[in-house]
Amino acid sequence: MAKILVTGGCGYIGSHTIVDLLENGFEVVSIDDNSRSNSYALSGIEKITGKRIKNYQVDLKNFEETQAIFQENTDIKGIIHFAAYKAVGESVDKPLDYYENNLFSLINLLKCVKEFKVPHFVFSSSCTVYGSPDAIPVTELTPEKKAESPYGATKQMGETIIKDFSKVENTSTILLRYFNPVGAHPSNNIGELPIGKPMNLVPVITQTAIGKLPKMMVHGKDYETRDGSCVRDYIHVCDIAHAHTLALQYLLA
Repeated sequence: MAKILVTGGCGYIGSHTIVDLLENGFEVVSIDDNSRSNSYALSGIEKITGKRIKNYQVDLKNFEETQAIFQENTDIKGIIHFAAYKAVGESVDKPLDYYENNLFSLINLLKCVKEFKVPHFVFSSSCTVYGSPDAIPVTELTPEKKAESPYGATKQMGETIIKDFSKVENTSTILLRYFNPVGAHPSNNIGELPIGKPMNLVPVITQTAIGKLPKMMVHGKDYETRDGSCVRDYIHVCDIAHAHTLALQYLLA
């Protein structure tokens, strides 16, 4: 079966996607600098699948080191690109960090896609590209609005870069926009393991419950709901992972 490169393979969604890819017969290699993820996920993947994954601990902003991975793996048939900074609030405080990391890494990756003629590319985008939509629920046809954070802007820009790239290069692409992931693999061998202060709701809840965090803040009290708090849509991480596998299978068909 085809060899697939997963960037951010030690991360929350990346690790679950690797498991799903392996269970569907793909060969997988990973790139993750582990600056915001835990390499422990690799052992969890091995426990679930019985397969050891090669992870290159490389910063995608370093083009030469990224290029060397492709030189070592010239038979890559597809890429799933997860690696990115993803905290909306932090992106407001550190916009340059987000633009530099999320866009430079994507551009370097696409340079390698072009050089090594990788035929398929799946991009982990986000519902943040919709900004504040005029109507909900949103669909794939909902127009984009101005991004409400630098993080959302990097996803909008990333989509534009990929669309322009695919117009002139022989690479088929799929952009997946999804909402808040939640849950963990049924084995409990992998899950959401944030390094440092958790940014997502479920880790905040669980870490507060076990006393690791002193309290949980609920932000917002003027939403159009019964108690004024906001409502969020969630999707199970294993469903998101399988969607990426289905996207690749579609491109490879």
